[in-house]
Amino acid sequence: MTLYIGRESSKLWKRICAEVVTEINLLAANWKYLLAGLVFQYIHGLAARGVHYIHRPGPTLQDAGFFLLPELGQDRAYISETLFTFIFLSFVLWSFHPFIFKGKKFYTVLLWCRVLAFLSASQFLRIITFYSTQLPGPNYHCREGSKLARLPPPESVLEVFLIIPHGVLYGCGDLIFSSHMIFSLVFVRTYQKYGTQRFIKQLAWLLVVIQSFLIVASRKHYTVDVVVAWYTVNLVVFFIDKKLAELPDRTNGAASLLLPLSTKDKDGKTKEENHKLLNGIVGDPADRRQRTQVNGKTLDDVNTVHADATMNGA
Repeated sequence: MTLYIGRESSKLWKRICAEVVTEINLLAANWKYLLAGLVFQYIHGLAARGVHYIHRPGPTLQDAGFFLLPELGQDRAYISETLFTFIFLSFVLWSFHPFIFKGKKFYTVLLWCRVLAFLSASQFLRIITFYSTQLPGPNYHCREGSKLARLPPPESVLEVFLIIPHGVLYGCGDLIFSSHMIFSLVFVRTYQKYGTQRFIKQLAWLLVVIQSFLIVASRKHYTVDVVVAWYTVNLVVFFIDKKLAELPDRTNGAASLLLPLSTKDKDGKTKEENHKLLNGIVGDPADRRQRTQVNGKTLDDVNTVHADATMNGA
């Protein structure tokens, strides 16, 4: 029993090491895309904090969701954040599962390049939208009378650029459309495409629907913020996904030849040549000649056959 556990542990460690080496190579080739996506996450947070300075509290707008769903209140507002945190962490952990499990359908670095592209495009549209019109925040800390509803003028540049934790927890004014829904929908749509468990896919969509109701019930957003997020994020993901190159399928053992590590592989072969090798095409197409068989031997062309026949006196 101990020998079996040790052998399996050794296999797992070798698998993790091999995966780390592969992902590091991919990271070296794609770090610019990951860095750009992460930088835009900060820019989005900075924009959300900036709109808080110009937010003006006022009476809560008439909303169908507020009429249908009772308010959770400040004491139970954590329910919505707890569900969102569960969706967020579950997706992050799943995206790293190829490091451990044998069923590898994608590369983690390439997957996150794709996810960050979806997030950045959706957040860019969100920034344009909430700066176009500022609505009075419906959340408890954004209403009239709350000290957090308006930010005092910054005393230093550092105060503006330091968005954590105050800017993340107590933002006001960045309403249309919901940032929580952007992350949730992007994650669920990504798992819908690259995940393998049907039950988890159905459960994930159910959790996003529940998340939509909880956001409205906790008064973090108006109903319009959630509704706009549903069709905007889905359309953004649909169109960008069509433009991006598809991830290499890891179920095929030869797919490792297609990794975008560099313009050329170590052997000096280009990607086009690798495609030819995978398809069973070897050599230059222009150099292909008609071949025939004589006495069980394959000859290059008809002229060779004629020369051999002449030498044999035929």
